[in-house]
Amino acid sequence: MRTSYTFSPQDIEVFKHKLFHWSAQFEDIVWLNSNQDVNANYDAILAVEAFTAIKTDYTQALEALDEYQKQTQDWIFGYLGYDIKNGIENLTSKNDDNLSFPDLYFFQPQKLFLIKGENVECLYLNMVADEIEDDLNTVENQSVLSTDGAFHQINLNSKISKQTYLSKVKDVLKHIQRGDIYEMNFCQEFFAENHQLNPHQCFQDLNDISQPPFACFFKHENLYALGASPERFLKKSGSKLISQPIKGTAKRHKDTEVDKNYKLKLQQDPKEIAENVMIVDLVRNDLSKIAKKNSVEVEELCKIYSFKQVHQMISTISAELKAETSLQEILKATFPMGSMTGAPKVSAMQIIEDLESTKRGLYSGCMGYITPEFDFDFNVVIRSILHNASKNYTGLMVGSAITHKSIPKNEYEECLLKAKALMEVLKNEIVS
Repeated sequence: MRTSYTFSPQDIEVFKHKLFHWSAQFEDIVWLNSNQDVNANYDAILAVEAFTAIKTDYTQALEALDEYQKQTQDWIFGYLGYDIKNGIENLTSKNDDNLSFPDLYFFQPQKLFLIKGENVECLYLNMVADEIEDDLNTVENQSVLSTDGAFHQINLNSKISKQTYLSKVKDVLKHIQRGDIYEMNFCQEFFAENHQLNPHQCFQDLNDISQPPFACFFKHENLYALGASPERFLKKSGSKLISQPIKGTAKRHKDTEVDKNYKLKLQQDPKEIAENVMIVDLVRNDLSKIAKKNSVEVEELCKIYSFKQVHQMISTISAELKAETSLQEILKATFPMGSMTGAPKVSAMQIIEDLESTKRGLYSGCMGYITPEFDFDFNVVIRSILHNASKNYTGLMVGSAITHKSIPKNEYEECLLKAKALMEVLKNEIVS
């Protein structure tokens, strides 16, 4: 079905740069960059030019994706939007949606590049295999000079004012005090209208200043996602599942000693530890629904990982999958990820819908790939700039976990910290 050609470019980093910019001509693109993360299967993957695709709203979405994966028996790339939850639980989404991403989109690429170490494997569908040589020559001659940077002066507006945000966090705290929930991830949107954006260059800049392990660039027609995610949702290798929720954030500092203190403070922060442990328990419960008995294991609890912009507290939970468990069953048990909802999950999602002002859409969904062998790897769509080119609308959402120990103004500052790299790239001034 696919023709394979493997080679080693003279300079792999230059080739990756050229390859990414070469992809701009296509209507469907998924670019995944692990930024040399040691736990990644590949250093980078590029999938372009849909041969087949599936696009749907949340109704029967997981069943449709399951069927599509079984029909293609091939590599497929795409995303599940947050509102797939409405097809899993009895939930709705009525908040504003100016980005208009479909709830689910996956495609089978005609052309696929897998990059690992110094090697590049081209996997082209047989019908376009005769284009490999020409494409590689074009990539080699690709210019990667920056464009005029028309996106560099985009001013963002807050969907809600700071005072409204603080008030809504107090509402979340009331729910916690009543016992409706233990923890909830509350998010807000910053947006810009009527402007031009160069998505490829913008993503390149974002990745350069963030270098996260789950960076992603997505394009489908006029819809773009430029992601600098540090978080893995779910990975399947054979019968093993791994989830790595993030809860706990601290800023970085140029001074080594100050930075070390920030890291230590995060490592010992009882509020951040409590947040993380609650979500670990939720993930353990989700995985237990589809795991072999006694196979769910917490491999790392509250470990601190340092990225260019922030320190993060990450836990790793694994499980052995029951035999013959379908993709639909796996996703129904685990989606959406607990780190982006709270606990208990359904109650938290109900309150999220009531208190947030923007439909999450692709944000806090997941993006990644499924292999012909039915392995997969999905990130969590956070730290992302989302853009609808037909509307000239750009949005980014950020949030934090609210627990009974939360101080509203501190949560607001955490949101701004998480958005820092995105805002630096857009070189904006927030208008509250």
